[in-house]
Amino acid sequence: MTADTAQSLARLAAERVDHRFKGLPPDADGLTVAELAGQRRNLFTGGFATPVLALSAERLEHNLKLMETYAARHGLTFAPHGKTSMAPQLFQRQIEHGAWGITLAVPHQVRVARAFGTRRVFLANELVDAAALRWIAAELDADPDFELICYVDSVRGVELMDAALRDADATRPVDVVVELAAGDGARTGVRTETECAAVADAVAGTRTLRLVGVAGYEGEVPKADTERVTAWLRRLVALAADFDKAGRFAGLEEIVVSAGGSAWFDAVAAVFAEIPELSLPVLKLLRSGAYVSHDDGHYRKLTPFNRVPEEGALEPAFRLWTQVVSRPSAEQAFVNAGKRDAAYDLDLPFAQVLRRDGAERPATGVSVTALSDQHAWLATTPEADLEVGDWVGLGLSHPCTSFDKWQLIPVAEADGTVVDYVRTFF
Repeated sequence: MTADTAQSLARLAAERVDHRFKGLPPDADGLTVAELAGQRRNLFTGGFATPVLALSAERLEHNLKLMETYAARHGLTFAPHGKTSMAPQLFQRQIEHGAWGITLAVPHQVRVARAFGTRRVFLANELVDAAALRWIAAELDADPDFELICYVDSVRGVELMDAALRDADATRPVDVVVELAAGDGARTGVRTETECAAVADAVAGTRTLRLVGVAGYEGEVPKADTERVTAWLRRLVALAADFDKAGRFAGLEEIVVSAGGSAWFDAVAAVFAEIPELSLPVLKLLRSGAYVSHDDGHYRKLTPFNRVPEEGALEPAFRLWTQVVSRPSAEQAFVNAGKRDAAYDLDLPFAQVLRRDGAERPATGVSVTALSDQHAWLATTPEADLEVGDWVGLGLSHPCTSFDKWQLIPVAEADGTVVDYVRTFF
């Protein structure tokens, strides 16, 4: 950890707890985050107010170690997508577990990462905003250790970048990779190899940009399955080889080839293992990010570890604790967490466990059927033992939209002891 990073994280620990942070104990107002963490309060008996989102300390550490091991086993460099959590403490833990740097999506996120000392950023998006480019040029010029790579996918985009950087009197070129689209009708990216060459030619015609590789996102492959994703990844690798053969990477120390969301990183590992010998070493950059917390829905169903179980298994690290506030009938109950608290863009939350008088048991016969702004609707069968006042632990689907609803998240051990707090910046 650099001195700048340590100093920035220390400022987070010195932040005062108050009404801004949902779920934290009201009687902790005025304490610093470090002081509150030092008290090691219990999530269930230490004054926390429902709803409260918690991260499992053990599962978080398990996931960090598993992906570190996975990347090393497959010869991959890892730049996990930080937009999943936007939590500088987790950025640092990922770097301590071997990450090359952090992947981000928009300039604001880069500013957050830089404020906490992140030295390497892969910006997995096109960047044509002049104000943001002026800021990035200033960051690059001021810090020779700062490395940033971003996408380009059009000649027009290259022209806009070049104009903004020339106006900013940038002295260091911005490193770029040509983004290959995942197919017709997919998201961003160049649709054909001929157009990729035209974009690369446009980059070569500037002094403000430097082509360092190729990249893309296989998660956007239409009707994605292993065969289609593998075919697209081989196109990406072939594009890198063609560019190299044409001498487009002359003068570099390495060639960047990057892909990898959280659903198909096994295919990325397999195809990147096939990359032929090029004129320079290849930085095989994997960007999967949802692994850090994993989830109980979308990614739990799609994780590559389901397809290759001998690699290990990620563990869902989130649980949203809510409380039954109404039990109007034998078939229905309501808890005090809704759309403002729980991810719902992919799947509804899952009722997992109940707590009453310190005892925890499975949420048998309880399911979430809908969310209002501040309530979850529960359907209950005759076997459900549920009363007003019971705590209900919900599993969540989609980490990105879980992190962004909570600014300060307790990290709790299995017995409920809260050992840390994770600050987010969305």
